[in-house]
Amino acid sequence: MASTTPRASRRAFLGAVLASGAVLGLGGLLTACDGSGGNGGNGGSRGRGGGASAAATPRPPAVQQGGDHLAVVERTRGFGTDAAAGVFPRTVTHAMGSTVIPARPVRVVVLDTGELDNVVALGVQPVGVAYADGSTAVPAYLKDRAGSPAPVGTVSGIDLGAVAALKPDLILGSTLRAQDQYAALSKIAPTVFSIRPGYPWKENFALNAVPFGLEAEARAQLDAYRSTAGEIGRALGGRKPTVTPLRFMPGRIRLYTGLSFIGTVLADIPLPQPRIEQVKELAVEVGAEQIEQADADWVFYGSYGPPGSTGQDAVLGGARWKSLGAVKSGRVRQVSDETWFLGLGVLAAGAVLSDLKASVVSGA
Repeated sequence: MASTTPRASRRAFLGAVLASGAVLGLGGLLTACDGSGGNGGNGGSRGRGGGASAAATPRPPAVQQGGDHLAVVERTRGFGTDAAAGVFPRTVTHAMGSTVIPARPVRVVVLDTGELDNVVALGVQPVGVAYADGSTAVPAYLKDRAGSPAPVGTVSGIDLGAVAALKPDLILGSTLRAQDQYAALSKIAPTVFSIRPGYPWKENFALNAVPFGLEAEARAQLDAYRSTAGEIGRALGGRKPTVTPLRFMPGRIRLYTGLSFIGTVLADIPLPQPRIEQVKELAVEVGAEQIEQADADWVFYGSYGPPGSTGQDAVLGGARWKSLGAVKSGRVRQVSDETWFLGLGVLAAGAVLSDLKASVVSGA
């Protein structure tokens, strides 16, 4: 069903959809964050969130992302098809080579939260889903649109037997999550892989639309997302506050940075992040005793699991947290972990923009 001989030609559709925004999104992030941690917001928060005090404190270790992020984005933009819109069969080039899609798929299995978000955004209800570790249900923000897909393991432990039992006609995933299982998956059904989830989410959405022949729909949704992001940026004008996306996880606290899904959404507005978060990695990790490093004009926090088990309750009840400038100024909001940190798709991105508009724009 699949050939592993990559095609050299660039795919016109992905280039047309993404050239105006995908790489510029990352470029905008670097521009917005370079030395701009003190832009806008209240003065007390600026010093802690992105000014001299942040620079004077030793930077905690970054969570390594791996690889050249610009090369990942550019390579993903080259994936796609030469087939005319809506024409089948079509050959789709992707991270593992090329795959023939004989007809528009109707029984789709998705292997990560980004692919789940993407197909639901395209009006497709998957028959099977590999859920995030620790989850057993469709994310709440997708529940009304996703149908009732069967579980096929988790993103880190795919159940091949469960996948095969669903008799899919398309499987969507990524090499980062499931490269070692690609050969087995492609024997079950045509399989299309992106390189990785996360920061290339816009490119991945465009790629995921190609097997369905829904390129125009993906283009329209990405255009709408960019339009909304731009509206938020214009509403804030020149006084753009710094924003920290903070996530409590079992045994760790992460400040998400440029090479993350949420980092690219902030960049597309653009909203700067404090200096400590201006690194080309997924996240910076801090301890509870370093929580002041999270300070910014606005802090948005979520919890990957029950707040009592991720340390959130203990931190939020402590004196260090209460000393943050953002806390004192009332610019702290709890957000959905499912959209801000797990969603990895255009619907989650839209939800994040709605949260930012309701808080940052209204509180500007």
